[in-house]
Amino acid sequence: MPDVLDPLAELVKRRHDPVVVQTVRSTAAATIAYVVALRLSKEPAPLTAPLTALLVVQVTLYATLTASVRRVEAVIVGVLIAIAFSVLVGLTWWSLCMIILAAQTAGYLTRVGDWVQEVAISAMLVLGVAQVTTYAWDRVLETLIGAGVGMAFNFFLAPPVWVETAGKSIEDLARRMRQLMLHIGEELGSHIAVDRAAARLYEARRLDHDVAQVDAALRQAEDSVRLNPRVKEGLLYRVVLRTGLDTLEICTVILRVMTRTLTDLAKARTDEPLFPEDVADALKDLFTHLSAAVENFAILVTTQVSANAEEAESRLSSELVKAHVSRDRAADRLLRRVQEHPRQWQLHGALLAEIDRILDELDMEQRSKRLMEELDRSTREKHERFPYLHKIQRRLRRGRKESSTPF
Repeated sequence: MPDVLDPLAELVKRRHDPVVVQTVRSTAAATIAYVVALRLSKEPAPLTAPLTALLVVQVTLYATLTASVRRVEAVIVGVLIAIAFSVLVGLTWWSLCMIILAAQTAGYLTRVGDWVQEVAISAMLVLGVAQVTTYAWDRVLETLIGAGVGMAFNFFLAPPVWVETAGKSIEDLARRMRQLMLHIGEELGSHIAVDRAAARLYEARRLDHDVAQVDAALRQAEDSVRLNPRVKEGLLYRVVLRTGLDTLEICTVILRVMTRTLTDLAKARTDEPLFPEDVADALKDLFTHLSAAVENFAILVTTQVSANAEEAESRLSSELVKAHVSRDRAADRLLRRVQEHPRQWQLHGALLAEIDRILDELDMEQRSKRLMEELDRSTREKHERFPYLHKIQRRLRRGRKESSTPF
C-alpha cells in the first residue's frame, strides 16, 4: 500500500511544479471535452474534442487562448479545402499530394503559426471518409468543443501566476553570481594556477546557460499575467522583472570578461600572487560589497510587498555606497603599485573598468530611468497595436472627468 501512495505523495509535493500543473489541467480538460462531445457530436468516439483540449490547454491563460484560436482556424481551413477537393476530384494519390500542398500553403497564408500541419491533417482525414460533409462538420464541432472547454477551463479555474517562480530563478542567478564574485575576491591575494583561473572563467561562461533558463521562466511568467483575472498590474510585473533580468544579464557578460582579464593576469604571473597584499585586501573588500549589491538588486526587483522593497532598496543603496568607497581605495593602491611595477598595467585598468560597468548597471538612478523608458515603450506599443481600444479608453476617461466636474 505505501508503494502505491508514494507517487501520489510525490505529486502533491510538486503541486506547484509547472510540469505537474500542466499534466493535471490538460488531463482534466481533455476528459471534460470528451464527455461534452459524446452528447453533442454524432460520432461514436469523438476523440477530436479531447485531442483539441489536450493541445490548447497551456500553462498560462494567454497561451491557451492563442492556441485555441489558431487550432480552430487551422481545422476550419483544412476542412474547407477537403470539401472543395472532394467535390472536384475525390481521393487519389495525386489529389492527396495536391491537398497536402494546398493545405500547408493555406496554413502559412492564414498565419496559423505552429498549427500549419494541423491544416493538412484535417484536410486528409476529411477527404479520406465516405461522407465528407457530415464528417467535416463533425470534426469542426468537436474542435470547437475541445477549444471551448479548454478556454472555459482556464477562465473558471485560472492558471497559476508564475511571477513568484520567475522571481526565485532571478534570485538564484544573482546568488550564483555573488558566489563567483566572493571566490574571485578570496583568490586575488594568492598565487593562482592558470587552470584554476580558467576554471573561474568557465564558471562565468556557464552563467550564460543560467540566464537562458531564467529567461524561459520569465517568458512563462509574462504569459501568465496576460489576460489573467487574478493579476491587476501585469504590465508592471513584466517590466520590472524583464528589466531586472536584462541588468543581471549585462552583469554576467561583464563578469565573464572580468574573469578573462584575471586569467590573462594569472598567465603572466605564474610564480607570484595576482596582486600585492594591500591591493588584494582592497579588491576583496570591493568584491564583497559588489556581490552583496548584486544579490540585493535581485531581491529588489523580485519583491512585491512595498515594505520589503523599501528595505531591499535601502540595503542595495548602502552596498553600492560601500562598493564605490572600496573601488576608490583599490584604484589608489593599484595606481601606486603600477607606478612602481608597471607590468600588465593594462589588465589592472581593464579590471577597474569592468567593475565600474557593473556599478553603473546597478545604479538606482539608472534603474529608475530604464524602468520608465520600458514602461513608456510598452504603453506606446499597446496603443499602436490596439488604436481603437485606446480611443475608447480616452473617451471613458473624458466622460468620467466631465461627470465628476461640479456645475
